[in-house]
Amino acid sequence: MKIATVSLFVIAAVALSGGCGTTTGERTGSGALVGAGTGAAIGSLSGNVGKGALIGAGAGALGGYIYDQNKKKQDQDYHDQNRRRQDQYYYDQNRRQQDQYYW
Repeated sequence: MKIATVSLFVIAAVALSGGCGTTTGERTGSGALVGAGTGAAIGSLSGNVGKGALIGAGAGALGGYIYDQNKKKQDQDYHDQNRRRQDQYYYDQNRRQQDQYYW
């Protein structure tokens, strides 16, 4: 029963913390808050709420920071890909105009 309850808290924390905020500070902070709540809940099962909250806050902040860095990398890759498509489009348009002019 104890393992099932802990697993439920961890799954709920991960589900709730996904996508909270748009800046590094917001994502790290929301991760820390969700982690502290989850850690406190898990810590209450073992009789040490404060220690569980501190450990959960640290783990949540780290998770939020890692998520933020991954999200920024995905966004940058997306924008780079679209920029290359735009550049190719305008290059092709310019090439067609030059071909029409010379032929």
